[in-house]
Parts: sequence; C-alpha cells; structure tokens
Amino acid sequence: MDATHEVFNQPEPLADYNLFDTNQPLRDALKFNAPQLELSALSHLGGVLGSAEMQAHAQLANTNPPVLHTHDRFGRRVDEVAFHPSYHVLMKTAVGAGLHGTPWTDGSASPHVQRAAGFMLFTELEPSILCPISMSYAVTPALRGNAAIYGDWGPKLASLWYDPVLKPWRDKPGLTMGMGMTEKQGGSDVRANTTRAVRAGSDAWGERYEITGHKWFFSAPMCDAFLILAQAPAGLSCFFLPRVLEDGSRNAIRIQRLKDKLGNKANASSEVEFHGTSAWLVGEEGRGVAQILEMGTMTRLDCALGTSGLMRQSLGLALNHASQRQAFGKPLLAQPLMKNVLADLALESEAATALAIRLARAFDRPQDAHERLMARLLTPVAKFWICKRGSHFAQEAMECLGGNGYVEEGGEGVMARIYREMPLNSIWEGAGNIMALDLLRGLRKGDAIAALAQELKPARGSDAALDRLADALPARIEAMATEAEARRLAQDVALAVQAALLLQTAPPAVAAAFCASRIAGDWGHAFGTLGAGTDFDSIIARAQPR
Repeated sequence: MDATHEVFNQPEPLADYNLFDTNQPLRDALKFNAPQLELSALSHLGGVLGSAEMQAHAQLANTNPPVLHTHDRFGRRVDEVAFHPSYHVLMKTAVGAGLHGTPWTDGSASPHVQRAAGFMLFTELEPSILCPISMSYAVTPALRGNAAIYGDWGPKLASLWYDPVLKPWRDKPGLTMGMGMTEKQGGSDVRANTTRAVRAGSDAWGERYEITGHKWFFSAPMCDAFLILAQAPAGLSCFFLPRVLEDGSRNAIRIQRLKDKLGNKANASSEVEFHGTSAWLVGEEGRGVAQILEMGTMTRLDCALGTSGLMRQSLGLALNHASQRQAFGKPLLAQPLMKNVLADLALESEAATALAIRLARAFDRPQDAHERLMARLLTPVAKFWICKRGSHFAQEAMECLGGNGYVEEGGEGVMARIYREMPLNSIWEGAGNIMALDLLRGLRKGDAIAALAQELKPARGSDAALDRLADALPARIEAMATEAEARRLAQDVALAVQAALLLQTAPPAVAAAFCASRIAGDWGHAFGTLGAGTDFDSIIARAQPR
C-alpha cells in the first residue's frame, strides 16, 4: 500500500535533441530550394533550440508574462513594459541567429531561405517572442523609402546584437522595430484610420510630423521604433516613429494597456495613444497603403513559416508520446488507428514545410519575373491554407497525448501552449477572407495562369489526380466571377502546389499518400482517415523527431 504512487508508463520528455538534424522534411525542402546552402549554422541552431535549458526559458517567458508600468514611483510617465529575464535570453538567441533584418544585408545566394528555416526552428521552441523579430524583418525594406533613416538604422537592424534598454539609437549596437497599423474602428480596413499627422518641420531625416491618435494593436511596444500609418494632408501615409528621441527624451507614446490574449503570452500586445508624437515621413504622402502591403507580404510569409514550425513541434510531441506510451499491451505507435492519425499529421506537416520554404525561395530571387509573380500568388495562398490547418492539426496532435496534452504543466504542457498559439497566425496580418481577396488581386498581376502552370509542370504526369486538378485551375481562374468562391480557389491552389512539391522532394510513400488523400479524395473529414493501402510505417519513420 505504500507504493501507490509509483510512476510508470509515462513518456520521457522530448528534450535535448537537435531540431534541425532530425527534421528530414525540412532538410529535403532546403536541398530542393537552396541546394548550395551551407547547413552548419542551422544545425547548430537546432541543437541550441532543442535543449532542455532553452525549453525552460520558453516556459518561463510564457508563465511570467510582460507587465506594464505606465508611471514610476514618483508619478512620472514612463510607459515601459517589463519582461521576465528568460524573454531576453530568447530574444538574444533569435537576434544572434539573424532571424530579423539580417537577410537584407546578406550577400549569399539564399539568405531568405536560410532565415526561413531558422525561423521555423525557433517557432518550435517559442513563437511569441518572434513578433518583434518578424516585424523587424518586414519593415527593413520599407524603411528604404527614407534613405536618411535607413542609412542610420539599416545596419543596426541587421546587427546580431540585442540590447533591450531604451536609449538613443546611436548608443545601441543593435535595434528592433515594430509596426502600428490597426485601429479599433477599422481592423484590416486601414483606410478607415483616424490617426492624424501634421507637418512640424524638417531635419536630417526629412519631413517631420506630429502624430495624434491611437493604435488598437501595437505589439512589442518596447521596440526601438515603429512604422505606423496616419492620415496626412495627401492621404494615408507611412511614418517612422522612434521610441527615444535624439536628445534622449521619450517620445510621446502612451501605453494604455496590454492585451489579455488567448495565447502569445510572452509577447506584449498593447493599445497606445499618440499625443503630438514625433515621426518622420517614409516614402511619399498618400502612399501608405503601398508601404503596408510591402511589409505585410513579409509578415505573412512568417505566419506560414510559424504555423509550419508549430505543426512540426506538435507532431514531434505526439510521436514522442506514442512511441513510449503503452496501451492495450503494446505501444500506442503500434496501434493501427494511431498509426493512421500520426501518418496523416506527418503528411500535413511536411506539405506545410514544403510550401512555406518554397515561398521563401521566391524572396531570394526578386529579379526573376516568375519568382516575383509566385511570391505575389503564394503568399496569400500559403498564409491562408497552412494557418487554417494549424488549429485543427494542434487539436488532433493534443488528442494523441490524451489528458496529458491538455495540461499546462511540464514538458508535454508545450502542447497546450501550441494549441493556444495556433489561431494567431491565421488572424494576424489578415484573416482568411483578406488572404482570399489578396489572391484574387494577385491573379490580375501578370499571367498568373501561365505562372501556375510553370510551377506545376515538373510534377505533371506523376499523379493522375494532380493532373486533373491542374487541368481545371485555368478555367476556374478565368471564370472566377464572385468573391464567394475565393477561399476554395486558395485552398485548391495550395493543395496543387503542395502536391507538386512533394512529388519532387518527398519519398514515394509520402507523395502518393498526400495526393490520394488531399487531391483524389481518398480521405475522410478528420485526420486519421487515410486509406488502408497507405504506407503508414514509412511516413511515420520519416517524421520521427529522434
């Protein structure tokens, strides 16, 4: 009776392993999209991010969320957000790996693909601190609209040094930036913004304005500067708004509160007001929408990458559990129904990885007309489809762990954190309807039908179901008469490109099962409904995290 609390049949945590070396689908996607890429840095990063030490920092940063301090103890306005020390360890690691603005100054052949792979790996560890990392990546090219500011800030946005202290940019070895677009009355309709900009002079950074208004979502408010939208005399315009001014004084950014979110706990998302806040024009007055579209393209790439990374991590947790947990006399992994579920999740994860890395390749080749058009088409497609699949994926992976997956504590508590995180990437930077509408706009740019045909051509003849889908897409695109069908078109373009990629990069067992289920319809309406002829063992073996 004294031995009632003997613990047995509980799996060992998935820790102290290399996230990159064990991720064969990612390695194959890199080989296909960037065959010349040197992988040693990614291997090193994968080892760091898979360590128990870093996993502990991720847990601490989420269980000790940021705290807003509007005033100091003497009543002076400070508008500062305090983070747990583990947050800064994670930020230092992400910046040190070059996951922010570094690709824009990297002269190698595939800096955006390499950065994309590192971003996916980091998401497996901790996604929420990547918000300022992603925004720093997105704003860097847009900042070129003001050459003087870019000359001062560009090199430090690409620096591998992280300095969290609020002080003038000249005194910092590295900088981060955020964005402030959304207002409470408009959401995605940024043209409805009411924040106003009044010209206040000019200096070495060009035209200076005073900003009055608010932002409803202003994430990572401790960044060194932000690009925001405000109404100027010529219309909606883009402005550079630093946190600290040249004389060392704080700019008039008043943080009203931090959002209490479903997930994304380590990241501070705030509401702010501007009271005569100093800002400088970026680009031309009235061209703010064009600027935000350029930035949105980059953050949407990161949404697809981030969800792909979360899929991979939740799949790894499910496989780790099922490989060790015994049920009805044998490991869960040996149970036929569990094999079907895990193999199905593995297909979804690999397809997401393949599409996200393919999209990143397009940003490494802006001089190529086909790649430019594919970036325009695949960005909303990948963001829409991968992120839409994320929440369903996480729920099914959590179910593989049973009650342990639903608990927030310990190693397997990561699964609950992932589940809460999954909806964000689908919402952030434009929810599903916005992405479907963006695809329709992209289809009007250049010869989209020819571009899709060229993209699918290498896989034609490999699978009859894919051939039928590819044959039908041109007529569907030309006949697209109503927005009501745009989401279905985005789904089918995503599936066609994913199938074509897997037929070129994945083993036959993976590609055949994906095409049979997602394209030919030999599939149910939930994960774990693959056909009986699927090579479950081969698919699962390829996906194992160890």
